[in-house]
Amino acid sequence: MAADLSFACACGTVSGTLLGAGPDQGDHIICHCTDCQDLTHYLGHAGRVLDDHGGTSLYQSQCARMRIDTGRDRLACVHMTDKPTLRWYASCCGMPLFNSYANGRIPYITTQVAACDPSARAALLGPPLGHLFTQDGIGDTSALPKMSMGRLMRRFFPRMVRDMISGDRRRCALFDAATLAPIAPPRRLTAAERQAGRRG
Repeated sequence: MAADLSFACACGTVSGTLLGAGPDQGDHIICHCTDCQDLTHYLGHAGRVLDDHGGTSLYQSQCARMRIDTGRDRLACVHMTDKPTLRWYASCCGMPLFNSYANGRIPYITTQVAACDPSARAALLGPPLGHLFTQDGIGDTSALPKMSMGRLMRRFFPRMVRDMISGDRRRCALFDAATLAPIAPPRRLTAAERQAGRRG
C-alpha cells in the first residue's frame, strides 16, 4: 500500500515528502558503485548512509512525486565524473539526498533511503529488489541478490514515458519548470576531492 513518506537532511533544514511511496510506485535498490561510495565519504556521511558492503539504499520514483517542503535554497549538486548523473545534497549539513539526470529532460529521481523517516521507510518501501554494482562493494558480496541495470531500466522506462507525455517532468522540484535546468549550479568533483574524501 502506498503512502506519503517524509525525508530530511541530517540537520533538518531541508525536508520534504515522497508522495504515494510504495513498492508498486518505485524501485527500492542497493547501489554499491564507487561514485555512491565516494560521494558519501566526501560529504562526511558514509557512516550514516553506507551499509557494511559499501551499499547505498535508494528509492527510484517519478520526479513529480518528490516535494520539497523546506530548505529548497540549501540544495546543492555535483557531478562525480563526466557522466550525466547529478548528485544532490544539503549544503547546510552535507547530507546526500537525491540522484537525478543532469537536467529535467530525462525524468527520474532516486532518494536516499537513509534520509527518509526511519519509522516508516521499511514498511512503505519494502525490501530491496536487488543490489547493483556488487563488484565495487566492500568485502565478499557474492551472496547478495544481484540486480542488473537492464532490469532496473525496464522497470523505470514506463514511468519515464508517462512523465514525458503527461508533462510531469516539469513538476520536479530540482529543475526549473520552463528550462528544465537544475535549480542549483552543478560543479564537478576533482579526482583529488574524491581521494580526500576516501582518506577522511
